[in-house]
Amino acid sequence: MSELTYESPLAGVTAPPGLAISIREMPDRGIIDLRGLTSDPAFMSAAHDALGFALPAEPRSSAAWGDVRVLWLSVDQWLILSTRSKAHEILANLRTTLKGIHSLAVDVSDMRAVIRLEGEGCREVLMKGTSLDLLAPECKPGFCRRMRYAEIAALLHVVEEDVFDVYIFRSYAHYTWQFLCATAKDAAKVKLFGAQDAPA
Repeated sequence: MSELTYESPLAGVTAPPGLAISIREMPDRGIIDLRGLTSDPAFMSAAHDALGFALPAEPRSSAAWGDVRVLWLSVDQWLILSTRSKAHEILANLRTTLKGIHSLAVDVSDMRAVIRLEGEGCREVLMKGTSLDLLAPECKPGFCRRMRYAEIAALLHVVEEDVFDVYIFRSYAHYTWQFLCATAKDAAKVKLFGAQDAPA
């Protein structure tokens, strides 16, 4: 009997030349969907024991320890991010510590594709597909939120100042990739008006 093998939705796809920023897939991302009640001390304590750090409780925030990161999605939902190989270990720890507690932990690594944008100008490129103001003060490293991107459901995570991860459902991976490559072309680069340096 043949073994099941994972293939990323963007396997073999590369970014075309002439882009103003770097675009690449993050195919080794392990993702666990965790649900529970922040009002339940037993749940919060058990999640802390399994992960080694507390779940973020502030809306649109994230927390990290080592190579594990947790994104806040709603008052009772988080995404736990790691390498695909480590996700199995994290899930086993969660199910052990959360046993008997009202909660849910599911490996959804195969459900989403993750596209990373890097470089100066990422915010301008992303704002061509969303109504979010990515120049707002809250949009800083660690910020995450759901959004409509190019008319589909997506999740945005600001990893660093000029590094953004976009999460989309697997079936929309190619569409999103093509949209990003089109809007990130150097010839389509835009410079937003904002605070300007005073003339010399």
